[in-house]
Amino acid sequence: MGKRILAQRKGYGHLWARSPSHRHVGKVKYRPFKKDEKLLKFKVIEFVHAPGRGAPVAKIRYEDGEKSLWLPPEGIYEGQEFIQSKTGDGQEVKVGNILPVKKMPIGTLVFNIEIMPMDGGKLARASGVSAIVRNKNDTKNQVEVLFRSKKTKWINGNCLATVGVVAGGGRTDKPFLKAGNAHHAYRSKAKKWPVVRGVAMNAASHPYGGGAKQSPHKPTTTSRNAPPGRKVGQIAARRTGHQN
Repeated sequence: MGKRILAQRKGYGHLWARSPSHRHVGKVKYRPFKKDEKLLKFKVIEFVHAPGRGAPVAKIRYEDGEKSLWLPPEGIYEGQEFIQSKTGDGQEVKVGNILPVKKMPIGTLVFNIEIMPMDGGKLARASGVSAIVRNKNDTKNQVEVLFRSKKTKWINGNCLATVGVVAGGGRTDKPFLKAGNAHHAYRSKAKKWPVVRGVAMNAASHPYGGGAKQSPHKPTTTSRNAPPGRKVGQIAARRTGHQN
């Protein structure tokens, strides 16, 4: 008789599988405009480390005294002032300003892009990441954005985005050097580490376990509708193997 494999035990919701949300600094998204509001000015108070995030987070204060969290671009400093504009009319396209993408010139680097107007920012938020304004369709009020994955997406021209590149670039270039650093990094994101190969396990612990040699002993492509204890390997793969 087998036992529940790791993927099944994670679904139960044990403490070791939960995200440590009590350590998170809070939600980082754009402040929604109130009625008749078209322009918000804010100042960077300080930068804070956000566990579980690769990029730093900035604490900001608006003109009305309200404080919030903001995803900062590379190259800014404490005390700098920026704007968040609803229309973008007459506003300067400079690093740190938050403007509608339709007001950005083609070729502008942007990040923290909204998918729908006023959703707070969803795309291109990892450290050192940016997207490029590639094309515009004024008749449909849409803007095409090119991401670093080489994929493109047409979004509403009224969606907000920040000019620049997300702070914290080059983070992944530094090696962990020791297992302890990797342990703390993955723990802050509730990721299971270290990862053990299924073929190295016992037969009772994984569908690919057991046998005289380390081999899956069966095809590694798995149906998307497979039950939880069997849903391992390359799930619903369109193709496998090396690409030319």
